[in-house]
Amino acid sequence: MSDEQRLAQLGYKQELRRKLSGFSNFAISFSIISILAGAITSYGIAMTAGGPLAITLGWLFVGGMVILVALAMAEVCSVYPTAGALYWWSHALAKRNKAAWAWFVGWFNFLGEVAVTAAIDFGAAITTSAFLSLTLDIEVTKWLVLGVFLIIITAHGLLNTFGVNLVRILSDVSAWWHLAGVAFIVGVLAIIPDQHKPLSEVFFEVHNATGFTFAGAGVYAVLIGLLMAQYTYTGYDASAHVAEETLDAGRAAPRGIVMSVVVSVIAGFFLLTAITWSIQDYEGARTTALGLPPAQIFIDATGQTWGSALLFVCVVAQFFCGMASVTANSRMTFAFSRDGALPGSRIWRKVNPRTGTPTNSIWLCVVCSTLLVLPSLVNTTAYLAATSVAVIGLYISYVAPVLLRRLRPDFQPGQWHLGKWSPIVGWLAIVWVGIICVLFVLPTAWPITFANFNYTIVAVIVVLGGAWLWWILGARKWFTGPSFKQD
Repeated sequence: MSDEQRLAQLGYKQELRRKLSGFSNFAISFSIISILAGAITSYGIAMTAGGPLAITLGWLFVGGMVILVALAMAEVCSVYPTAGALYWWSHALAKRNKAAWAWFVGWFNFLGEVAVTAAIDFGAAITTSAFLSLTLDIEVTKWLVLGVFLIIITAHGLLNTFGVNLVRILSDVSAWWHLAGVAFIVGVLAIIPDQHKPLSEVFFEVHNATGFTFAGAGVYAVLIGLLMAQYTYTGYDASAHVAEETLDAGRAAPRGIVMSVVVSVIAGFFLLTAITWSIQDYEGARTTALGLPPAQIFIDATGQTWGSALLFVCVVAQFFCGMASVTANSRMTFAFSRDGALPGSRIWRKVNPRTGTPTNSIWLCVVCSTLLVLPSLVNTTAYLAATSVAVIGLYISYVAPVLLRRLRPDFQPGQWHLGKWSPIVGWLAIVWVGIICVLFVLPTAWPITFANFNYTIVAVIVVLGGAWLWWILGARKWFTGPSFKQD
């Protein structure tokens, strides 16, 4: 059965252009995970909460759990390779209340995608501002960061508007840039610094600057610091969202989901170990005026010239990362609108006949992500909140269809499946997501103030409450879910 025939069987005609190879599908998810973006911009979270142990071994532990989530998602993706992905799968797999499952999972996925795009491009703006400070001696201010953010996210909107061929080329380049960039950074940090931290400290030292002093505060800090890794491991659902543009989607899309995580775990471990190994002044780097601890670590360890070069590698990688995030976000928005779930769906579901891209959805995502970043001008913890919202929102949407699949003994696996390992992988993935949904709404600093309060729980309640209220007041009467044509 051809890709187009399978898509028609799932209820849709081929509108987007099917141009992506299996490698390009992998490259988009790998670029969104972007170890040179998430792990760099959120490195300071783990420096404050947990220290080297949370950064290095924490990365491996979280990576192992995320691989389980990716494996469980991939098995479902192989059966339903459509741009709607998670909310579509939920509708297909639910035994009862199909439309309600699709509605709530869709909204968590949509807002999680918007939050992760905002966090990626805001992080890219912080990194770019640090680079400008080092090379042009420009003072880093919140207005500089906001201005750089606006330039970056506008560029991402434009690049995505020009067509999937350009996105494919840039995503392929991005994948190789990330791998070569990690090798370059690791090599420089291994050779140039005059001294390194003892490896025992790199892997086992705990640092707690959260302000918590109760018995076991160090363990609590390490657990909070796992947000760095968990936030970085987001966005690999992109391989599913671009399935309608991928050749041999039943195999290539699930493979893209899994391999993007596996490669990120391995390459990220080497990157984070090298950075942590090269710390010269821990507290100085953690509190640097550059606003980006890895940038200070690069400078302290290798000098201004080499440090700027290493940071430039990260700047380019983060630009690629944000571009891929807008791609995935817009495809999910297009699919959700195609089924009438967003206000103004008739506008957002239109495909540009010249470029074959959902242009209106692209710019909706750009505007929504920008609105989410604006509070950073008032509250310095906005970036941390955006990362937490992205993690929880996305992972709720990731695991919902996995749970529904486990409750469907009549589920028929596709071309890519887990065989006898499916039950244990699926249930472990579900348990892990439950743990992080609790973990990342807990307080991150003491004493709790307006500036450091963890607003994640508020944001999650607003999303869930808003979606529920809209459902009760009207959506349940008209939203019937995706155009699903099999029981």
